Amino acid sequence: MAEQFVGLVESSALDLPRPGSGRTGERFRELKDLARRDLCLARLAEGHVDALAILEELGGPTVYPGERWGVWAAHPPGPALQAVSGGADWRVRGVKQYCSGARICTHALVTADTGQGRRLFAVHLADRGVAAVPGTWKAVGMAASDTLDVAFHDVPAEPVGEVDGYVQRPGFQHGGVGVAACWLGGAQAVADTLLDEAGKHPLDEHAAAHLGQVDVLLHAAEVVLDRAAEEIDDDSLDRRGGARVRGLRVRALVEKVCTEVLHHVGRATGAGPLCRDAAHARAVADLTVYLRQHHAERSDAELGGLLAYGGGAK
Repeated sequence: MAEQFVGLVESSALDLPRPGSGRTGERFRELKDLARRDLCLARLAEGHVDALAILEELGGPTVYPGERWGVWAAHPPGPALQAVSGGADWRVRGVKQYCSGARICTHALVTADTGQGRRLFAVHLADRGVAAVPGTWKAVGMAASDTLDVAFHDVPAEPVGEVDGYVQRPGFQHGGVGVAACWLGGAQAVADTLLDEAGKHPLDEHAAAHLGQVDVLLHAAEVVLDRAAEEIDDDSLDRRGGARVRGLRVRALVEKVCTEVLHHVGRATGAGPLCRDAAHARAVADLTVYLRQHHAERSDAELGGLLAYGGGAK
């Protein structure tokens, strides 16, 4: 996986259009297609291209050819990464969880708590104070994404943006839709097994019904993703204030589609592909784990609150 990611970066294959550039649909399609090929590789690629967009939006350090960036911004329960300032210099200390590309990336954007609030920092992962923590990823799904905890021992860090600038920028919502594009590509990879079965022999009526449902679901999600890209291009700075509602809607819809695709393909194909087709078994495991990045009912509740108390849909 590391070699493939390095190859994508060095070949400039990940020089994708920025969100809101007028070509956001192209960006989402590239991520979706890469995820259909390999969801773990797409996870690394999505982090890299998101980092490039963030650095451009918030005025971060220059990215040089060959650098591989990640965005490590998870905040699960427990102690958070801390950033402390000694005048003009900043250093980060503690452990960051869920760092995809922990041993593959050369640089990362990490969120850390400061005395003034949460901020984003750029760190160079070659620093001797950075250490991936072996054995901190137990799942079979997404194992190839090299997602581990990373310990930071007094590591120099460069602030990127102001306090809460990472989440307050419109691009935060646009990036969330990019993640949904990866989920959708993962669901297409799972569905390919059922499509392959249909190409080899006639499906019985039950399997054919499942295939029909899968087609409807995937088509609907693609339409929604394309519409979201158009809306982002039309209002990239979110002057109309619809980005958060859009992001919540798209992610919720795509997560539901992916969950139902997993259900229909499993019912239609039975245990065979899961037990005898390594690529399919991995695709199912990877998608199942990756979808849990979605905040599920918490996001649904936030969306409902915005619609009920925020003046309706944008």
